[in-house]
Amino acid sequence: MAKSLGIFVTNPDNMRHLVGVTKAAVAKGSKVKLFFTWTATKLTKDPQFAELCKIADVSICLDSYRKMGFDQNDVPAGMIKEKIATQTQHGIIIEDYDCYLTL
Repeated sequence: MAKSLGIFVTNPDNMRHLVGVTKAAVAKGSKVKLFFTWTATKLTKDPQFAELCKIADVSICLDSYRKMGFDQNDVPAGMIKEKIATQTQHGIIIEDYDCYLTL
């Protein structure tokens, strides 16, 4: 497998770091997958979120998204509805990616 980085995003206070790490990893040729859960799903409304969707594989936890008050049919900018999914996307990061980071 090529170099890959999976990032488990749980904190809505880390967007600046998330964008920086993701851009740096992509610039070095790494495949990057981001999974947003719990309060970090609030970041889907940040203007930088759509930018992340263009450079990385991004998924969000449907259950967390709903618990944060969002409608599951309100698909964030840059995403497709199928990427609003289950914790299985987190499992894929754990199983298939070379490096794992939690922010």
